[in-house]
Amino acid sequence: MTRAAPTLAALLLGALLAACDLPQDTRTSSPQPTPTTQTQATRDPHSGLRWIATRDLPREADPVLTRIAQGGPYRYSKDGSTFGNRERLLPRQNSSYYREYTVPTPGENDRGARRIVCGGPPRTTAECYYTPDHYASFRRIQP
Repeated sequence: MTRAAPTLAALLLGALLAACDLPQDTRTSSPQPTPTTQTQATRDPHSGLRWIATRDLPREADPVLTRIAQGGPYRYSKDGSTFGNRERLLPRQNSSYYREYTVPTPGENDRGARRIVCGGPPRTTAECYYTPDHYASFRRIQP
């Protein structure tokens, strides 16, 4: 073995180890979004809640949103009634700001747990939230 072989092997090993210690985003050709950018893109800046696209809602939600925009008629007598936001998960507003609507759950004999809650004047769907778990969590519906 020549004297150059161990030196070359040491240099290659050192270069390999140095490359492994680099942060991942410096080894890729395109920049990765920072967590702050990702968070801003996935959360509503007004409420801080995660966005949900209408296409990602249960299919039973689409006719509910249509009926809200039309002002009814609603399937359940409680639909359109005031939602008090007692859980304080939605942005604070006056007590009559939010209204709740049932998103039917297939196989349920009652209203089930799924709701759409909208704020602002009646027939407004610009500020609506979806909860699949009876107000334990919310996501802002993208207008």
